[in-house]
Amino acid sequence: MATGSGLDAQLMVGAESTWGTAVTPTNTYEFNDESLKLDPTYLEPTGLRVGTKYKRASRVSISHKSVSGDITLEHSTKGMGLLWKHCLASAVTTPTTLTSPATEQVHTPGDFRGKGLTVQVGRPEPSSGTVKAFTYAGCKVSQWELNVSDNAIPTLKVTFDGRSQSTSTALAAASYTSGAKVFSFANATLSLGGTAATASGKTTVTGGTAVATVVTEVSIQGAAPMASDRFGIGNGGLKSEQLENDTPTITGSLNAEFNKAELYDHFTNNDTLPMVLTLTGDPIGASGSSDTLEIILPAVKLKAASPNVGGPDIVSMSTDFEVYSDESNPVIQVRIVSGDAAL
Repeated sequence: MATGSGLDAQLMVGAESTWGTAVTPTNTYEFNDESLKLDPTYLEPTGLRVGTKYKRASRVSISHKSVSGDITLEHSTKGMGLLWKHCLASAVTTPTTLTSPATEQVHTPGDFRGKGLTVQVGRPEPSSGTVKAFTYAGCKVSQWELNVSDNAIPTLKVTFDGRSQSTSTALAAASYTSGAKVFSFANATLSLGGTAATASGKTTVTGGTAVATVVTEVSIQGAAPMASDRFGIGNGGLKSEQLENDTPTITGSLNAEFNKAELYDHFTNNDTLPMVLTLTGDPIGASGSSDTLEIILPAVKLKAASPNVGGPDIVSMSTDFEVYSDESNPVIQVRIVSGDAAL
């Protein structure tokens, strides 16, 4: 039964064969919120005309159209590969089979050219109860943030820059991934140090040490600056494909209790060390594997740390970090073990 509220909303995403050409979205996601919107640029008249001191509507036109906004969703144990592929522009097309039914995806940074998503949001209209489809084509991920916080479900926030919006495309039928669950902060682990190495396209870290101090929040953000204002003659107001035009970055932060040897000394010594964040879920059938999201950052520098006494409570410390290239391993690797047979 229709409610006319956000309870009836839906979010679907599909990979485009040709950037900017909308496809029928295939992946349906449970989501927390979204802010996608059309951003038109207006050409306003400036000519002087005797007897008229206001701008005339007949001379106003739209010269550029663009799309921007975010989606935030709880990180599921299944169906997330397509989003991570486009967050990092990875080359993964099909998960690798481990012991059935478990599969593995290893995403590392790649080439954003030619990669695009069609994102469709179904927004319920209160007065009619009808879910109206807003379809956005040519969407690239310009920023993303993974947040793992105490007493909360880990979330992924994805920021899109897109080409066009259509409200005449039919609402695709939602089809949620069977057996998809969510990860928990309770089953997250964080390790620092050790040695990172890459073999056969997969990075691993040996000798790392699980962080002993109480960490209450881990946040990792990625940004890929792009030229998103490529409008040319004859484009009908639509942008050309967004291309990277500045150095991409991966940064993050840790909120934890103060620990001098484990965190602060690495900051003052300008150490470079691997960091591994792992989320573990339920066993995947009889495969011997469990649902896993593993983030490997081979070369992390702690760049800001501030242990301060604010009163009688436990002394905490917020630590900011940045990820660099060690010129040997991928700057970041996102490994997903799940029951997904496709992205």
